Amino acid sequence: MDVRLEGYFAMSRWSVIGLRAAALAGVLVSSPAFAHHLMGGKMPSTFGAGVLSGLGHPILGLDHLAAIVAVGCLAAAFPSGALLAIGFVVAMLVGVSLHVAEMNIPASEALVALSVIALGAVLALRRTQSPVLVGGLLLAAGLFHGYALGESIAGAEPTPLYAYFIGLAIIQSAIALGVMTAVKALAHPRAGELATVRLIGAGVVGVGCAALMAQIVPGV
Repeated sequence: MDVRLEGYFAMSRWSVIGLRAAALAGVLVSSPAFAHHLMGGKMPSTFGAGVLSGLGHPILGLDHLAAIVAVGCLAAAFPSGALLAIGFVVAMLVGVSLHVAEMNIPASEALVALSVIALGAVLALRRTQSPVLVGGLLLAAGLFHGYALGESIAGAEPTPLYAYFIGLAIIQSAIALGVMTAVKALAHPRAGELATVRLIGAGVVGVGCAALMAQIVPGV
């Protein structure tokens, strides 16, 4: 079969999957079940609880998870991708620290949603991007996401607080670097792979739009 035709059919299959995933993402990200709190909203009080909260917190919020996946996909396009992914994680930890220090970032949840949309859009365009510009986007996104994630740990005692940082760094690094490694391993010049990456980006944009809508129209 001609590569272009094969790529077209691959895009068609992935389009159906991508649209369904985006629709499901919209439902999940606005659902009360994804409340971003592993401990049911309770403040972690032990080292173990802090680690568990840090490990689970980012993946309970679909907007946060989508951002990490997008970071991994974007990082895969650059030889220094691992540094870009780690830069996002470091910026995220700085964002948590800002929240813990009671510094205020207005409309932080809306900024999180907008950063998800931006990450997905860059990924969906799949054009050659400057590593400096992508790096700047990842640092800004990490800062906003970290600030939002800090809500559940602000005011905690030092032991669970430090444990939360550890869990948060481990899970986000593992997901971002794991996705980056997988994308690099599966990458090939056929059209189907390009369509898949773009549709992942489109799904991330859908998650971000749903999260933003939930901020604009509460209860949606």
